[in-house]
Amino acid sequence: MLSKLSAEFFGTAWLVLGGCGAAVLAAGFPDVGIGLLGVSLAFGLTVVTMAYAIGHISGCHLNPAVSVGLVIGGRHPASELLPYVAAQVAGAIAGAGVLYVIASGAPDFVLGGFAANGYAENSPGGYTMMAALVAEVVMTAFFLFVIMGATDKRAPAALAPLAIGLCLTLIHLISIPVTNTSVNPARSTGPALFVGGWALQQLWLFWVAPIVGAAIGSMAYRMTSGVSDE
Repeated sequence: MLSKLSAEFFGTAWLVLGGCGAAVLAAGFPDVGIGLLGVSLAFGLTVVTMAYAIGHISGCHLNPAVSVGLVIGGRHPASELLPYVAAQVAGAIAGAGVLYVIASGAPDFVLGGFAANGYAENSPGGYTMMAALVAEVVMTAFFLFVIMGATDKRAPAALAPLAIGLCLTLIHLISIPVTNTSVNPARSTGPALFVGGWALQQLWLFWVAPIVGAAIGSMAYRMTSGVSDE
């Protein structure tokens, strides 16, 4: 169990450092900023790389909502859910901490949003709380649907990390303007702890919506797949 939790810790730290790091350090870099497309690819690449690195150890969830969805989908034991979530949140905080140390080394450093997720005045596009809620539920539901399908024993196992990583990339391309894209309560928690204030006040949505979405997506796949037990 320790090896699984260690894998989830380091994997989630990498996701936050890689994805949020791309947003904080490189998205708007003068003249050569990677923009929305680059940040979206960065999040997808963190999942692809870690899926190949630790998928055989922990399953590479990196996300409390994914763990919840896989438990509901009969793919993961419920007894491991809380330890997985704790490891993921700890990893996200560690990743955000490393990113803060790096980012604060810039001569003109301003904390700003620090890649935190938000709605209304804290949404990149000013989207309402309802729009953010719907986006996070729906995006996470489809994320779990793809994860369940790509890891189905009838699907080509070697391609699962690519399908899942590309799905996360697409999700970011769609929803960064709405919420800065969460679909992952741990990813939201790490940066929010450093931003404080509004980010912590709005953090509830980025726990509730992804978990609800994950449950919907997992159950939808089980219904669609025609297989009651994996």
